[in-house]
Amino acid sequence: QVQLVESGGGLVQAGGSLRLSCGASGRTFSSYARGWFRQAPGKERELVAAISWSAGITYYADSVKGRFTISRDNAKSTMYLQMNSLKPEDTAVYYCNANPPTLGWGQGTQVTVSS
Repeated sequence: QVQLVESGGGLVQAGGSLRLSCGASGRTFSSYARGWFRQAPGKERELVAAISWSAGITYYADSVKGRFTISRDNAKSTMYLQMNSLKPEDTAVYYCNANPPTLGWGQGTQVTVSS
């Protein structure tokens, strides 16, 4: 069983930056391809960035391409999402999971971007 814990969210002004972290306990998370997902109020949860288990392949949704960077440290079983040039439309609860999301969801971390 893998338990996922997201952290690093907060309130930031448009144009600002945040760095999210995803930690995992339990069975090793390192062997999974991983992704960052987000869910805004009234919207479906969506994949915003993904990374292969070896970190050799990354994917970004068009809405975040060029602004967000996903990375992982398998030795620490941790994944990161560096978010720059944040926009109000990035406001959402951010979650990490395997990609595709086959694990139980964590609590997520709230990101709020003010205009």
